[in-house]
Amino acid sequence: MCLNFPTTTEPTMKNENIQSNAVIECILSRSAAKYYDPAATLSDDQIRELVRIGTAAPTSFHLQNWRFIAVRSPEAKAKLSPIAWSQPAITDAAVTFIVVGQLVDTSVIPDRLAPLVEAGVMPASMVQEWEKPASKLYMAYPQRRRDEAVRTATFGAAAMMYAARSLGLGSTPMIGFDADAVHSEFGLGKEEVPVLLLSIGVERPGNWAQKPRRPVAEVLELV
Repeated sequence: MCLNFPTTTEPTMKNENIQSNAVIECILSRSAAKYYDPAATLSDDQIRELVRIGTAAPTSFHLQNWRFIAVRSPEAKAKLSPIAWSQPAITDAAVTFIVVGQLVDTSVIPDRLAPLVEAGVMPASMVQEWEKPASKLYMAYPQRRRDEAVRTATFGAAAMMYAARSLGLGSTPMIGFDADAVHSEFGLGKEEVPVLLLSIGVERPGNWAQKPRRPVAEVLELV
C-alpha cells in the first residue's frame, strides 16, 4: 500500500493517515539490528524474494548496475567474517549480502531496455535516445561511473532493508570491511565495487528502537 499525493495547493497529508500507513510505519520503525537469532535461517526462495524487491529500486537509465552475493553458508560466513572486522551479524544473521555496484557501462542499455520494447512500453527508436546521452554523461568520467555504482547499490540495499522490516526481519547495513579482500575472496570483477554489507535475519531481544533523528528544521530548506 502506498500513499497517493493529489496535485493540489491544499494540504492533503493528515497526521492520522501517515501514522496508520503500513509503509511509512516500516520506514519510521526500522533500526539497525545488533542481535540476531543464529539458529534462524532463510530459505533460498526467501533470499531471492528480498533481492527481487531490492531490484525494484530506481537506477539511472534503467542500467540496473548491481549484483548481490548472498553469504549464507557457514563456509562463506567464515570467509567473510575476518575481512569484515568479525562483526557478529555476519555469523549470526541468516544471510549477509555483499551489495555490489557495477561501474556504469552504457553499452548494456539496449539489452536492459529490450524487455520494455518487446512489451510495447517503449518504441525501439527511443533506445538510442537513452543510450547516447547516457554515454556522454558517464563514459568519459570515471568518478561519475563509480558514483552511479554506489548510488545504485545503495538504493537497492535500502529497498531490501524496508522489505525486511515489513516481513518482521531485522537488517544491519555495514561499511566495516576490507574492500580489497572482499573483492578478491568473493571474485568480484574489475568493474565492480563492494559498496556495503547488509545482514538480514530474525532478531532476538535486546535491539534498540530507531534512534531519534535531527529535527526537520535543521535539515530542510524551503525555497
